[in-house]
Amino acid sequence: MSVEFLLISAIVAASPGPGVLVTLAAGLARGRRAALVAAFGCTLGIVPHMLAAVTGLAALLQANAPAFEAVKYAGAAYLIYMAWATLRQADALPLEPRDAPTSDRAVIRSAVFVNLLNPKLSMFFIAFLPQFVAADADDQTARMLGLSAAFMAVTFAVFAVYGLFAASVRARVHAHPGVLAWMRAAFAAAFLALGLKLFASER
Repeated sequence: MSVEFLLISAIVAASPGPGVLVTLAAGLARGRRAALVAAFGCTLGIVPHMLAAVTGLAALLQANAPAFEAVKYAGAAYLIYMAWATLRQADALPLEPRDAPTSDRAVIRSAVFVNLLNPKLSMFFIAFLPQFVAADADDQTARMLGLSAAFMAVTFAVFAVYGLFAASVRARVHAHPGVLAWMRAAFAAAFLALGLKLFASER
């Protein structure tokens, strides 16, 4: 496995996107544990795209315009819904005590859906992985699975860093309620922008 592959994976994972926003929000709202759970959920949401790419379903999705559009619009709608929910709920980014009970399942479900409904991930795997697998290799599937696992590990690590950083400044945000309101608006605007960008994107 090349250093180039790991470097590109880290850059892709670190690029601002829905997964980063969800992990940051979890860290700010509920602390380190929730941040790590969200990072895990976002990483888990990559699995269907990885399997689709490895089995060739992503290529079929790319060739089938109605199927691609359906997934794309569902993903865009979900991101826009998250923007609306963030603004609508006064406790969209609540600062709970560190020992407050939280639902890991709810955090994971939300994080998984963010990446699951992003067809661009499948397209990324289709365009990215083959560049690091020799065309004449006998174990192409095994190599793609290995690279995919490495990409997921890098993604989890990067998201965990984002989330733990957010959790580390959680107390400072708590000391300045006005900052929380500003951040809630910023998260809502970011989700809305990503949703609209995905809605308008071409294959």
